[in-house]
Amino acid sequence: MALSMKRTSGKRASGQRRRREDGATTKAQLLEAAGVLFAEKGFDRTTAKEIAEKAGTNAASVNYHFGGIEGLYEEVLVEAHHRFVSLQALASAVEGEGDPQQKLRRLLELFINAVTEPASSSWAVRVLTREILSPTPYFHTLRRKAIEPKKSLIFGLVSEVLGLPREHPSVARACFSIAAPCFLLLVADRHLIKQVFPALGADATDAQALIDHMVRFALGGIAEVSKHEAPQSSVARRSNKAG
Repeated sequence: MALSMKRTSGKRASGQRRRREDGATTKAQLLEAAGVLFAEKGFDRTTAKEIAEKAGTNAASVNYHFGGIEGLYEEVLVEAHHRFVSLQALASAVEGEGDPQQKLRRLLELFINAVTEPASSSWAVRVLTREILSPTPYFHTLRRKAIEPKKSLIFGLVSEVLGLPREHPSVARACFSIAAPCFLLLVADRHLIKQVFPALGADATDAQALIDHMVRFALGGIAEVSKHEAPQSSVARRSNKAG
């Protein structure tokens, strides 16, 4: 009797484990299929039925795993941002060894390589491009779950390079100035960039030269901002002491 109960219990546990594995596989297939279709057609023109058919399952599974197509789209956005540049890779670049300038170089290498390597044609980059150029109501989820944690790391590094508090307006301006070329490379058509700037070099073979230039340009700009802000910071400190 006891042996029979153990066997029944073991079979039940094995069955539950298989169902969990099957569920995880189905969820991953739905995410991948949705990413491809959202990249191709956009959120508004993609249906749960199309996604399920591409994933080889039924439309009800979209509701079961994601609570609906809206929840699935939010998951796709976050996954796309992770595939573009993961938080772990960013933290490794920003918090690793080296002075702030070396860390800034590693940061720019991450972004430039991400937009110039062959993987930049993947659905993840195309989904992000669509969302940046034509934001949906679900952008706030992407910002909260993916953008803000990475933004915090970047602001911390730039404030360190500038020698200013991360809340200082010049830190935000410097981050914007550094990020703007990366965003352009992300959203602009690569062939169009080559036509307008034929000598630029915006593919994988030119990545290192582009990284070197952007690092020099960023550090030069930051140095000028630091020189401009230093006297004002000194005046503010003296005023605070006098008060």
